[in-house]
Amino acid sequence: QVQLVESGGGLVQAGGSLRLSCAASGRTFSSGAMGWFRQAPGKEREFVVSIRGSGVGTYYADSVKGRFTIYRDNAKNTVNLQMNSLKLEDTAVYYCAAARARALEQPAAEYEYDYWGQGTQVTVSS
Repeated sequence: QVQLVESGGGLVQAGGSLRLSCAASGRTFSSGAMGWFRQAPGKEREFVVSIRGSGVGTYYADSVKGRFTIYRDNAKNTVNLQMNSLKLEDTAVYYCAAARARALEQPAAEYEYDYWGQGTQVTVSS
């Protein structure tokens, strides 16, 4: 089993930055791909970004490309999401997800991930 705990959410003005962290415990963290998803009010959960178990390969949703950066620290069992130039439409609950596989065929697909955190709220204000 893997337990995921997100932190770092909060309220930020448009154009600002936040860094989300996901702390993993329960098994060898470095073995699986990790991802971030988000769910805005009244909308379905959507893919944000994924990173391979090695930390080398990343895959971003077009909506966040160039603004968000994912990176992982396998020694600390954490994966982080640096979010810059935040927009109103980035407001959502952000979820960390972990997969058993090191690389995913469909990194944007929820079914690829085996474990999920409880989520952390990010609110971007004007």
